[in-house]
Amino acid sequence: MTGPSRLPHGWHAREPRVQVTTTTEQIVTDHAPDPAPLPNRAARRAAARALRKAHR
Repeated sequence: MTGPSRLPHGWHAREPRVQVTTTTEQIVTDHAPDPAPLPNRAARRAAARALRKAHR
C-alpha cells in the first residue's frame, strides 16, 4: 500500500491535521470532523486516477 498508512480509511490530507502521530494527547486535539466528502468527489477521483497513471 502506498501513501500514509496511519490515517484511518477515508481520511485525506486535505487540511493540515494537528500532528498525525499515535500519541494520545495529540489525537485528543484532533477532533475536527472530516469535511463532507461528497462535493468534490469527482475532482478527487480524477486526481486519484491521474496519480495512479503517473505511478505506472
